[in-house]
Amino acid sequence: MLRLLSFSTRYPNPARPQYGNFVERQNVALAAREGVEVEVLAPVLLPPFPLSLRHRGLRAVPACEERGGLQVHHPRTAYIPGAPRFTPTLLARALLPAVRWIHRRFPFELIHAEWFWPEAPVARRLARALGIPFTAKARGRDIETFGLQPALRRAMAEVGGEARALLAISASLRDSMVGIGLPRERILIHEPGLDRDLFRPLDREAARAALGAETPLLLAVGNLAPGKGQDLAIETLARIGRGTLLLAGSGPETPRLAALAARLRVSGAVRFLGSVAHPLLPRLYNAADVLLHLSSQEGAGNVRLEALACGTPVVTTAVGDAESVIGQAQGSGRIVPPNPEAAAAAVREILSAPPLPEAVRRATARFSWECNAAKLEDILRAAAAAGSVA
Repeated sequence: MLRLLSFSTRYPNPARPQYGNFVERQNVALAAREGVEVEVLAPVLLPPFPLSLRHRGLRAVPACEERGGLQVHHPRTAYIPGAPRFTPTLLARALLPAVRWIHRRFPFELIHAEWFWPEAPVARRLARALGIPFTAKARGRDIETFGLQPALRRAMAEVGGEARALLAISASLRDSMVGIGLPRERILIHEPGLDRDLFRPLDREAARAALGAETPLLLAVGNLAPGKGQDLAIETLARIGRGTLLLAGSGPETPRLAALAARLRVSGAVRFLGSVAHPLLPRLYNAADVLLHLSSQEGAGNVRLEALACGTPVVTTAVGDAESVIGQAQGSGRIVPPNPEAAAAAVREILSAPPLPEAVRRATARFSWECNAAKLEDILRAAAAAGSVA
């Protein structure tokens, strides 16, 4: 039996039901495998009083809940906004009593950090205290953004000497991990999963008709946050000169993006959909003629995989696993420089000769949550096999 404590500060809860939902999906698939038991440590991070009063929803999250058949623990921990270098120390001190209690009731033999920052340095301290091994996974922003800060980079590099396994969700992210001082020879590629039953080709005409929008339909899915590329998507629409852009997501960039659409005189053609529940995304993907994914950073593009699995071609920047997914699957999309002229030209090419949905879907043939869970089980069993640590 492999007993695992999955540790993630980004995990769904009643206040944020879609926050890190792909981590939850991975854990559910892993726990479904014979001989594997998983519990989840998903702390609620709150700023000091009185700032914490602004987070009423988070404060109401239960200390423990069952989600997807798994026990999910939500101990409260404090963090200092704007001072991330202190976060691992604060989290480790706050979480250790809860982790000891969980371990007495559920004697897990391994802690798996689902993100490299701040989880990996915290997992290192917790695992040391319990005398058990830990593993750590990098997913993108945790390395490519936080790794730019020297103090955080040093803290993450120290993890490499003690973790039983280091995981990256794409080859390009592995390169970024090496760039902050982690040993390449110890980094394993663990590609994302995909719900192939949920994300599949549907009746595209019916999906488009339900939206009642002018075609062609362009779609961008993701948080409206710096670096996600929705500004480039709006500029791309303006250069095409017709159609509709659907922005599925919410975030701090909303006012700036609305102002950009107004300045470019495409406000009427840009729809801000807000956060869209995961089960509703397949109809959006199927309605779209093209997915625009023009991010400046990406560990692995779950959104790209979902769109492709629905048969929707993708125009994307060369971030994350773009080359391994789209570059090797002719007709599934285009990889472009991060500028609206190139993106608009690629969209026009696709619209002039739309690929068949089933041909686009074939680009995702190797991705599923079953494959993801099987590979992860192999990695974690090997990491746990050496037993306790000194």
